[in-house]
Formats: sequence, structure tokens, C-alpha cells
Amino acid sequence: MRWKVAILTASDRVFRGEREDTSAQVIRELVEEEIQGEIVEYRVVPDEKDEIMAALIEMTDYFQADLILTTGGTGLAPRDVTPEATLNVVDRLAPGFAEAMRFYSIQKNPRAMLSRAIAGIRGRTLIINLPGSPRGVSENLISIIHQLPHALGILSGREGDHKDEG
Repeated sequence: MRWKVAILTASDRVFRGEREDTSAQVIRELVEEEIQGEIVEYRVVPDEKDEIMAALIEMTDYFQADLILTTGGTGLAPRDVTPEATLNVVDRLAPGFAEAMRFYSIQKNPRAMLSRAIAGIRGRTLIINLPGSPRGVSENLISIIHQLPHALGILSGREGDHKDEG
């Protein structure tokens, strides 16, 4: 069974057409190649908390994505509000994903400690914030991608919590 994946880019510049969304393309390629995910929705919104929240809610409730990967808005700039928007729509946090991404990325780039990315669960959907740069997306997603099928299996009820431990 293929996982239903949605991609949400939060970027004023991409939304205005001033920059190409290469980060979303990196996500698409990794998801399709590594976990055989099917992209069911892709959207670009400006760095506005309400618009990010609305897109996340629609991607979970209407498109019933198993996984939503966001890109952008996770830094320290005043308009970087993706983590706050995500916190407002999730029911529970899944902090291990953000911890693993930061741990892996800091070893390659010390500035990765500035990331405020989070991960959480809305219903049966896992939402993970990724950075806005293609390199950051690649490093962060590669660090967790092999755990995603098991996590999604647990959330969907297709697997138990302790499959293939060791």
C-alpha cells in the first residue's frame, strides 16, 4: 500500500512567484523513491499562520494524507511561523523526529540548531516541519525517512508499536 503524502510550502517568495520551489521537488523525489509515497496534494502558501493552519487542516481532514511534510518557515525570522501553525492543529507532538533531524543536521551545519521545526499528529496524520532550503530539506528528511513507514503503519493501525525492534 502506498502512503498518501501532502507537501506544504510556506514561503512568501515562492507564493509571489519570485523563487522556484526546489525544496518541494526534493521532498517529492525522496518520498516517491524511498517510501513509495503518493503525493495527493501540493500547495504553496505565504508565511501566514492562519493560511498554514487552514492548509494543514484541509490536507488532513479532506485529503486524508497519512503524512504532511512542510517546508519553510522554521527559522528565527519574525515571519517564520510554521511551527506555531503546526502546534495549533496537532493533537499530540512526536518530538523524536525533530530531535533526530536537528541532531543529524547539526553535525553537518552548526546553524541547524536555529531550526524550530516540530513534528506532531493530527488524527491519524503525521505532520513534520522541514527547513526551507533544498539542502536542509534533503539532510533532514534523509535522517528520518526510514522510520516513516513504521510510524505511519502505527498511526494507521496497520502495524503494532514494536515491529522489528533491534
